[in-house]
Amino acid sequence: MKNDPLNHAGHLWAFSALRRSPGAGAHHRRRREVGDWHAAARRNLFNRMIGQLCHCLQHRKLLDENTAFPAAPVLAVSAA
Repeated sequence: MKNDPLNHAGHLWAFSALRRSPGAGAHHRRRREVGDWHAAARRNLFNRMIGQLCHCLQHRKLLDENTAFPAAPVLAVSAA
């Protein structure tokens, strides 16, 4: 059984984060690149944001975009 109001709020929260947060957008794109469908990538984003919200509330800290969504590591290509 799922919590429908929480599911709906999460859908809207993740959707709005995609438009306003560069980190959330990058996270969503990375999930899509590894094969997640749009809805699955958005659910993953919502789960990640819930975890960040819990961390911020437990530690009484504000959300830091750079900590919440670190940049993806850039793979160096070596000339052999």
